[in-house]
Amino acid sequence: MGFFCERRLPNIWILGADALAIALAVVLAFLLRFDGSIPSFYLQGGLQGVLALILLTTLVSFWLLRLYSFSWGHVGITDILSLGKAVMASAVVVGVLFLMFPGIVPFSGLPRSVFLMSYVLIFFFTSGIRLGKRIWGAYVQNFGNYNGERMLIVGAGDAGAELLRSVLASGEYVPVGFVDDDAAKRGTSIHGVRVLGAIEEIPSLAAEHKVTHIVIALPSAGSESIKRAVEAGRKAGILKMKIVPPLAELIHGEVSLQQLREVEVKDLLGREPLFLDSDVIERFLTGKKVLITGAAGSIGSELARQALKFVPSSLVLVDQDESGLFMMGDELRRRGVATELVVMVADIRNGERMEQVFEELRPEVVFHAAAYKHVPLMEQYPEEAVRTNVLGTGVVAKAAMKTGTEIFVYVSTDKVVNPTSVMGASKRFGEMVCQLFNKKGNTRFVAVRFGNVLDSRGSVIPLFRSQLKRGGPVEVTHPDMQRYFMLTAEACLLVMQASAIGQGGEVFVLDMGKPVKILDLAHEMIRLSGLEPDKDIPVVFSGMRPGEKLFEELLTAEEGIVETPHPKVFVAKLPLVQEQQIMEGLEKLKKACGQGNQKELRLLLAELVPSYTPFHDENYA
Repeated sequence: MGFFCERRLPNIWILGADALAIALAVVLAFLLRFDGSIPSFYLQGGLQGVLALILLTTLVSFWLLRLYSFSWGHVGITDILSLGKAVMASAVVVGVLFLMFPGIVPFSGLPRSVFLMSYVLIFFFTSGIRLGKRIWGAYVQNFGNYNGERMLIVGAGDAGAELLRSVLASGEYVPVGFVDDDAAKRGTSIHGVRVLGAIEEIPSLAAEHKVTHIVIALPSAGSESIKRAVEAGRKAGILKMKIVPPLAELIHGEVSLQQLREVEVKDLLGREPLFLDSDVIERFLTGKKVLITGAAGSIGSELARQALKFVPSSLVLVDQDESGLFMMGDELRRRGVATELVVMVADIRNGERMEQVFEELRPEVVFHAAAYKHVPLMEQYPEEAVRTNVLGTGVVAKAAMKTGTEIFVYVSTDKVVNPTSVMGASKRFGEMVCQLFNKKGNTRFVAVRFGNVLDSRGSVIPLFRSQLKRGGPVEVTHPDMQRYFMLTAEACLLVMQASAIGQGGEVFVLDMGKPVKILDLAHEMIRLSGLEPDKDIPVVFSGMRPGEKLFEELLTAEEGIVETPHPKVFVAKLPLVQEQQIMEGLEKLKKACGQGNQKELRLLLAELVPSYTPFHDENYA
């Protein structure tokens, strides 16, 4: 690889190459202006003086505009535009000096065209250095490299083109072509690589071009397009398939080889294109003090990642899981965003501790994601569900109101609708508490409901994954069980979208798309492992667990919805809450928790949440 290896070259080499190019440009400008014969008058001082001045101002301009902090393998339009700005800045400085001191050496008698030609040539020469290295690394160096893994890219859009640049620069693969369903793109070329056909043609194209790898570059596509590409790859017998993650998961929106990952079940089920009003979220979060409870959990941690993209002034992570909190803080710090990051180990059920946290930090936006969510476990320990999901919510809400928090966002669930579990009933009463508190101060309280998030901690996908590692069987509770699913990143972005438009008192409902059969989920995970369901890995039915339902709902029969400006966000029309009932209910629940009376807790929840139908089993109190 030698001098042109794929890494950042030392600044001294880039600086030297630029200095040589600038000197050559100035001399050539003189030669062009004087028809190849520079007058002796200029050779005795004018040329050297102009060269020294332009060289100094241009290199300083390049340095100040950070033109020596870039990767050779990823030079693009942005870098060339920055180069143009730096050249223009140098030209302005020298031009001003020329106008102010026209009679001194080296400016005396010097034609203005020399300056103009010098800077035009400087721009072309220095940009040529950068683009020349890019061309060398991407094309010349890899020319004739036919021994690498042969790759077919699905998707000839912006993501596919960006990925191709990374592939060409790496030299690890031989890109044989694109496939895309857009007929207008067929036969066209991107960076010298042709669009060969449609997704359905993958099997024949793979055989013709000896393809060993498929990369799906459709970050904004729905699950159907991705599923078709995976199925076509399977028909072609290709085992090595990777995917560009959805836009919500991409760091800074960049597409590269490093961003690729294996195709996962979450790419094939429940994933639909997500469109956001980023300006609204930016106005909501940028420059604000943001606090997230449950920040070490699946939802809380993703809320933190997404919030950080909008550069709040500070981001406070609160959780009692000190290990998860430490790892989360370390991950976010490595992103290098100009946001003050505060990590606090604290229990939301501790009123004194929460008041201390809020008094010290005075957050403007609170995302309350801390909750117990495991349905069967909470049937065993209903007092813990109530302490965290209800009483803990009240503790955090009071601390937020006392310290003047602008908006409090309660992360809810579809299990609050006609709940059959303690978990669902406790989360519904948490919604009611927030509705009540919205009337009692200046803090706006909103709640956001959504279903299961794919691959979240404690969910069905990690469970199936561990069962597959053991060689099966994969256990499904019931052949007809269905759930709504969303990607964690997209669910969290929609939570922010809903919160940004909330006026206070709303319970937002997210459009979860179509429900997914858990049996289909199990079959797809087995196939992604390269195995066949009920042939290589058996699927067995274990029976429904306490508190579970076959189908989850997003609204009760009595509830309706009101549209919002965002097509995937709605407001549930809920009955007004009664202050006396809520406040008395909180006291009764607190007392029952202290006594450990599980039966009383269930009866109280049924009284406070009329739609709650407790699960009855002799093994549960």
